[in-house]
Amino acid sequence: MGDWCKSHTVRRLTRAVLLAAFLAGARAATADVALFLEEPFGAFGEMNPTGHAAVYLSRVCAASPVRLRRCEPGETGVVISRYHRVGGYDWIAIPLIPYLYAVERPEEVPLFASAAMVTRLRDEYRRRHLEQIAPDTPDGRTPGGEWIQLVGAAYDRKIYSFEIETTAAQDDRLIEKLNSHKNKGHFNLIFRNCADFARRVINTYYPHAVHRSIFADQGITTPKQVAKCLVSYGRRHPHLQLSRFVIEQVPGTLPRSRPVRGVLEAFLRSKKYMVPVAALHPLVAGGMAVAYLTMAGFDPHRHFDSHLVREWQPTAIVVQLETDARIAPAVPARKDWHRVAAGAATKTASGEVTPAVPGQALTVY
Repeated sequence: MGDWCKSHTVRRLTRAVLLAAFLAGARAATADVALFLEEPFGAFGEMNPTGHAAVYLSRVCAASPVRLRRCEPGETGVVISRYHRVGGYDWIAIPLIPYLYAVERPEEVPLFASAAMVTRLRDEYRRRHLEQIAPDTPDGRTPGGEWIQLVGAAYDRKIYSFEIETTAAQDDRLIEKLNSHKNKGHFNLIFRNCADFARRVINTYYPHAVHRSIFADQGITTPKQVAKCLVSYGRRHPHLQLSRFVIEQVPGTLPRSRPVRGVLEAFLRSKKYMVPVAALHPLVAGGMAVAYLTMAGFDPHRHFDSHLVREWQPTAIVVQLETDARIAPAVPARKDWHRVAAGAATKTASGEVTPAVPGQALTVY
């Protein structure tokens, strides 16, 4: 059993390190635009299970959280999205690693996370880089609000990524477009939500690639619909090299995220809404079910590559991985998370130990 745990951990570490290298620019000759389809979490996620959409750009970086530029060599790109009441802006750009883990270097990512640790990591990053967006309260304390969605996304939810290639000219066009327009927030859950922003960005690269679904989502743009459109577009244009991967939610004491749904799908899966409709209006309920089955049958789990292309596997990474694997602990069971997370938090706060890259944080399918 111990050998199996060690072998399993090594395999997960392999995928994690290789994917991290890929995201950091292992494919230097090309660049990409990726949709991050993020699972819902918390009380709002239970009420509205459509999740969140963000866009990752591998050749575009942040001159500031509200202004874009071309990346310099060695930079890992930026994640941009639309948020509700964060600094009064329409969109905000965050570097990739901080967006996922609220730290600035991959080696600082904690293996396990508690709520207290995540709160501390987010606030430390905010104080260094996001005071313009989320300043301290008058008495110098951490502000409340939704700014916490800007960093550490992988602590709260699992993220599916769907990625296609871009050209330098396309990246420059997007930079000019977003930098030249007024960046003022007008968030609206129905007509100007995060998925609408992702649709706008992707369509800037590839016009008409993404559209709303009148039947499955009642005309509301949802993250799942954007992903479905992007996968379909990538299959129709194989030269764009559609690729897919999963960024696992970091293990720890925080609640696990939930599956992402479309509008009609969420309604049909909710007994408190669907049962009364089926009882009072069976034809309406039947019609909705048919519309869902024909228009919304998109499961993110079915749309992933089985492995990374071997050319993306630098020898140096493999050598380092083999060294790390010899000292890598087996992944503890869920019941041990509280104990492990508490120990990690103590060591991290005291500076005795540098957090390890999470063995289960990045997974390729």
